[in-house]
Amino acid sequence: MKSGYYPRDLNMHPPAYTPGYRTSVLRSPQKAPIGFDGSPTEFTGPTFGHSLIGELDNNLILNFAQAGESAIGERIMVHGYVLDEEARPVRNTLVEFWQANAGGRYRHKKDTYLAPLDPNFGGCGRTMTDENGYFHFFTIRPGAYPWPNGKNDWRPAHIHFSVFGAAFAQRLITQMYFEGDPNIALCPIVKTIPDEDAIDRLIARLDMHNSRPHDMRAYRFDIVLRGKRSTVFENRKEGN
Repeated sequence: MKSGYYPRDLNMHPPAYTPGYRTSVLRSPQKAPIGFDGSPTEFTGPTFGHSLIGELDNNLILNFAQAGESAIGERIMVHGYVLDEEARPVRNTLVEFWQANAGGRYRHKKDTYLAPLDPNFGGCGRTMTDENGYFHFFTIRPGAYPWPNGKNDWRPAHIHFSVFGAAFAQRLITQMYFEGDPNIALCPIVKTIPDEDAIDRLIARLDMHNSRPHDMRAYRFDIVLRGKRSTVFENRKEGN
């Protein structure tokens, strides 16, 4: 690869056509992919400044709440490192995240799940990695929810991530699941991933060492951009 990045390992990614995941049937390509060399713009990086981040952007418990109020649910901290394919920190890069509330419902007009909305929870935020590639944010543990795929399919509790990286070729969109959730093994979307190690890299581990007593538990989730240990891109072969 002319860019210097490791080639993508497509064997660990979901195939485009996976009938168990119903919407992939119509949107999967009908012809073999064609590879192209990367363009110069893919190897330049988006730049973001800490001045663009608001005081509560990384606190989903409070960033949509009325004064004196807070979101409802189990309070947690999610933290970890963003690393490149050589396990080096990706510094000063934007990490965005969004999720359902504690009942499993998104604040979106097309979400018609019966669970109630939380008036004090917006479900999205962002932060920047520091000089060591470290990030953290505070939120409510999201709930599982049903989705119209099979007769009784449920999505595991999860948080969506968008990470820009040091170059556009590193851009990643993915999901984080929670250790011990039995819905992970049952989820048709997770089942599309053929590599068990890749699935394992999508699961955050309970981290009692960094939990706050009588306040919130912590979950550790490291994100690797590209390379053999990369975090799986969300239902697509490109991006890692």
